[in-house]
This record gives sequence, C-alpha cells and structure tokens, in this order.
Amino acid sequence: MIPFVFTPSFQSKAIMKKNVNLRHWKPEDKAQIIEIFRLNTPEYFAPEEEKELVFFLDYKTEAYFVAEFEQKVIGCGGIHFSEDLTAGHLSWDILHPDFQGMGIGGMLLMFRIEKLFSVDSVQKVTVRTSQLAWKFYEKFGFVLKYTQKDYWAEGFDLYFMEYVRK
Repeated sequence: MIPFVFTPSFQSKAIMKKNVNLRHWKPEDKAQIIEIFRLNTPEYFAPEEEKELVFFLDYKTEAYFVAEFEQKVIGCGGIHFSEDLTAGHLSWDILHPDFQGMGIGGMLLMFRIEKLFSVDSVQKVTVRTSQLAWKFYEKFGFVLKYTQKDYWAEGFDLYFMEYVRK
C-alpha cells in the first residue's frame, strides 16, 4: 500500500504537479500498480479485472509508463500500436484516488498521446474504457464510437472512444 495520504490545497496542486515524474515502468513497480488498482476497485474496475492487469504487466506491456511523486507510483498507463502503425491505443490507465482531479491524469494522457503521434503514420488514438471514466477522455477530445453492455464485467460497460489527429 502507498504509505501516505495526500490532501493538497488549491495552491499546492500546481506545485505538486510540477514535481510529478513520468517514466517507463519497471517490474519493481508492479506491487504499487496493483495496489493503485485495488484502491480504484470496485469504483472504476471490477475485482475480476485484477488478474488481467497482472497478466498484462507480466506479458503484454509494449510501452507502459508511471507517474511518480516523491518516489511513489501514483498513476500509470500504457500505449501500443496497430500492426500497420496507423492507430495508437491507450491501455490500463489508473490513478491513485488521492491524486485524482489534480490534472495528473490529463498530464499522463497527453504525454502518451504525444508519444503515439510522434510516429508519423499514426492518425488516430483509441481507448477502451467504461461508463465510469469516458467523460474524462471526452474532455480531451475523444469521441465515443460505440458501447457494449457488461463488457468488462457485470455492470462495467465498454465505451470505445477515438481521438483523431488534427
């Protein structure tokens, strides 16, 4: 478990955001990532999704990043590409509840979108999320393409969204 609780004032949010480090994840981050997942369960994730996250971290990470504050992982999210490199995809976005609403999730999102669009052939970025988080992506210009009820687990619907390079 992350051994601190952080309740920032309005003024300290901007200062803290400047002190967030974005970096590639390392296998030794896995326990902190799983703990952040658990802190977001069942509000944003179904408990049965944890084994999918563990499998992803063990075998499927193409490029996965963490947001770090005071040497603690406070968020994470990945990217990968379509086979023809025309689409980039976001995966496993998770942010510690104590750090939500401070702009860190948006900072991590834009960091990854920039990474994806640094590949000239990438024309769009997609994300598969749920009805619980889709509004976050919409704020950044993602457009909802379709939904599928109970996709992730019962009560957790798929919201497929797309962001097109302007």
